[in-house]
Amino acid sequence: MEYLRDDADGLRRLLLEEPYGIPEMSVDLLVPATDPEAVAGYIIMEVMGYPIYSGSNTLCTATAVLETGIVPKQEGIQRFKLEAPAGLVQIEARVHNGVVESVTCEGLPSYIDTYRDTIQVPGIGEVTYSVAYSGGFYALVDAEALGFKLVRDEEQALAACAYKIVEAIKAQRGFSHYTLGDVGPLPFLHFMGPEEPIAEGYIRSRSTTYVHPGVICRSTTGTGTSARLALMNYEGRLSLGDKLETVSLRETGFIGTFTGTHQEGAYQVVENTITGRSYVLAESSIVINCDDPMVACGELHHILSDRHHEET
Repeated sequence: MEYLRDDADGLRRLLLEEPYGIPEMSVDLLVPATDPEAVAGYIIMEVMGYPIYSGSNTLCTATAVLETGIVPKQEGIQRFKLEAPAGLVQIEARVHNGVVESVTCEGLPSYIDTYRDTIQVPGIGEVTYSVAYSGGFYALVDAEALGFKLVRDEEQALAACAYKIVEAIKAQRGFSHYTLGDVGPLPFLHFMGPEEPIAEGYIRSRSTTYVHPGVICRSTTGTGTSARLALMNYEGRLSLGDKLETVSLRETGFIGTFTGTHQEGAYQVVENTITGRSYVLAESSIVINCDDPMVACGELHHILSDRHHEET
């Protein structure tokens, strides 16, 4: 991951920008695992850079290695491990009639860094926010307080609002993880909708995750769901085994399950799992033509073949 981030970022930019992609996409690069317990490693690439963990990307990677046969499918419950930059991740897949119907992965240990602080945001006014760490730092804001119902027609307005809030917070302060230290500027914001009790210990909430700069995620994201669980636990509103279902603008969702806590210095850290379903859409190849003015081949010299270098 460090090599791509520091020396070969052209690959991420190639795949997430036109003409090959769009910033709303993510890329998971499969690599050999360094830990023998894992069946594969994966590097996560997003518009904001290289997160060390992502629940949604983990679910997608687990589904892909099963559906493509890298890991042979077995009927029923199937368990294996993947290796993210953050470390080993336990996967539990449910396979029925040869189809991956759901995947559960571990959420990264999550905690509240800041609780109900306020900031003046140009064009918006005073905004109350909390900050959680769940694989990246998340600003958590109340959607209703900002005038949003979290429906698809609001997507552009949500992105514009989130951009202003994140920029205001970044200008005022930074964040430091208790073991990782400075992990860079605030990358995520999560809009929280009202909580709807569905059953004992089961809550559903419309939710929207924003990735800076300018991207509204298609899903609620696993790390966004973990961040919500951390906030609910901080407020004393969770019991062991409680579930939170987050529902996106596109009516997709994840289920986060509260599995316990432990102490890390001054922080009570929430242990959790994330369950969801993803789908294989296509198997394809891309062609890089350095005569194409849309392709920044100068940024790809670290990954292009020796044959290409000899010819050019």
